[in-house]
Amino acid sequence: MYRTKFFDHVILLTGVFIMVAPVVVAFMTSTHEAADIHRNGLSLSWGGHFVETYETVLTRKGGFTGKITGLNMMMNSMILGLGFALGKIVLSMLAAYAIVYFRFRLATFFFWIIFTTLLLPLEVRILPSYEVMNTLKLTNTYTGLIVPLLASATGTFYFRQFFKSVPDELLEAARIDGAGPFKFFIDVLVPLSRTMMAAIFIIMFVYGWNQYLWPTLMTTDEGFFTLVRGIKQILLVWVGSNIPDYNEAFALAILAMLPPVLIVVIFQRWFIKGLTESDK
Repeated sequence: MYRTKFFDHVILLTGVFIMVAPVVVAFMTSTHEAADIHRNGLSLSWGGHFVETYETVLTRKGGFTGKITGLNMMMNSMILGLGFALGKIVLSMLAAYAIVYFRFRLATFFFWIIFTTLLLPLEVRILPSYEVMNTLKLTNTYTGLIVPLLASATGTFYFRQFFKSVPDELLEAARIDGAGPFKFFIDVLVPLSRTMMAAIFIIMFVYGWNQYLWPTLMTTDEGFFTLVRGIKQILLVWVGSNIPDYNEAFALAILAMLPPVLIVVIFQRWFIKGLTESDK
C-alpha cells in the first residue's frame, strides 16, 4: 500500500516538475539582460533586473507607433477573454434553454447540427469569418474580435446536459406560480447553473485569453494588440545589429500566464463541481 502511494506521488511530482520547470526557467531568464540571454541562452540563476524589466514591459510605450504598452495589451487580452467567456455563457444558455424546454420539431436535429460545429475549428472557418467582419467594417474593433468566436457547441452541450438533469417538478411548480418562460429561466435555471457557469467561464476565458491567430488576422492597429501577439512582435525586431528583447518577451509570457492561472486557482472548486454536477 505504502509502495503504491510512493509511486503515485513520484508520478505526480514528476508531472508537476515537467509543467512548472519551463515556467521557472522563463521567469529566471526574464531577470537577465537581453544581451546576456542572447550570449548565454536560458538561465536558472537570478539576473537582478526583475524590477527594471517588468516595469519596462508594463509601462514603456513602444511598437511601431510608440504608443502601446504592456498594460494596454493586457487590457485588450482581458477584454477578449471576458467578452468571449461571458458572451459564450449567455449564448450557450439561451440555446440550451430553447432546445430543452421549448418543444418544437427537429429540436434534437438542430442540436446535433450545432454540435457538429465542434468538428470545425477556428482555422477552418477563419477566412469566411474574416470576410464577413471585413465587409461589416468590424476589423480593429473589440466586436470583431469577440463576436465570431462565440458560436460553437461546447457551452451549449454542457448546459443542455445540465438542464436535462433539472427535475420537471421545478418547471411545474413555476407554472403553477404563474412564472413565464423568461421568469423561469432567470429565477430558477440561472441560480441553479452558477457552478456550471463558473466551469464554462474558466474554460472559455482561458481559450479567449490565449487566442493568437484570430487577433493577428483581425487587428492591424497596435491599440488592439493582445499580450500573446505582443510577445511575437518583440521577437520580430531583429534589425541590423539589434537583437530582440528576449528578457521582455519572457516577462510578457509570464504576465500572460498570471490571469488564467489566478482564474483557475480562485474558481477551481466551482470548476470541478460544475463539471461533475451535470451527471447527477
